[in-house]
Amino acid sequence: MKLLVTGRHGQLARSLAERSGEHPELQVDFVGRPEVDLCVPGSLAATIGARRPDVVINAAAYTEVDKAEAEPELARRINADAAGEAAGAAAAVGAAIVQVSTDYVFDGQLDRPYREDDPVGPINVYGATKAAGEDKVRSANPRHLILRTSWVVSPFGRNFVRTMIEAARTRDRLTVVDDQRGRPTSALDLADAILSLAEGGGERSGTYHLAAAGEASWFDLANAVMDECRSLGAPAAAVEPIRTADWPTAAARPANSVLDCSRIADELGIRLPDWKGSVRQIVRRIGAA
Repeated sequence: MKLLVTGRHGQLARSLAERSGEHPELQVDFVGRPEVDLCVPGSLAATIGARRPDVVINAAAYTEVDKAEAEPELARRINADAAGEAAGAAAAVGAAIVQVSTDYVFDGQLDRPYREDDPVGPINVYGATKAAGEDKVRSANPRHLILRTSWVVSPFGRNFVRTMIEAARTRDRLTVVDDQRGRPTSALDLADAILSLAEGGGERSGTYHLAAAGEASWFDLANAVMDECRSLGAPAAAVEPIRTADWPTAAARPANSVLDCSRIADELGIRLPDWKGSVRQIVRRIGAA
């Protein structure tokens, strides 16, 4: 089974590279700049056509939520247009595509977890471009698996956990938003699930929610990070809750982006671990680095 993964340096791509060693039956190739540039139309499609994988995993994305407000065309090019091109190129060689999407396709107004069949209604450019990418993938390739995940963290790159750890090294008090809720998800856990799904050759199509068990606010997540830092004897700061209104950002965030992941559990048997244990593991790895 040949997999082609877009991206080399992002959290998910690096997690897929690490976890792929546990799947010797899979041949996993990673493509990125300079060979493939998602900003250039046709670049990714040409590589997919030449490599002829069985499954394409589109792990590359424009993920700078606030910056996307000032760069909507670039975000759309990468998150929507390139995703559609990848799906079409995959279909042309008989391959399935796994498209990784986001909880930010929803507006956050529901008072319950979001299901796959709830209407999308993104409130920022990032979410809108990812929702457009979903539509383009569905249209271009019937063998698609769209996986919406949320609040991705890992030992790699820039993410909320690393930001909190680094902030605690220079500050003894942190203020963190407590009125946005979601499911903090380890990119390593996500990679495990994606590789297991890919082993099936992409025979299941549709849209699924795939995020960690449990839910939290950013304040809850920051406290969990600081608690683990303390247990390791590393610098830890006190965390104080604030409202979203007290922390203005360029992009609006949904107040509730908790994903209901029961469908993927019931239909495909995929369940991710609780976020707390995975976050502890991530903090330990960052602290030991």
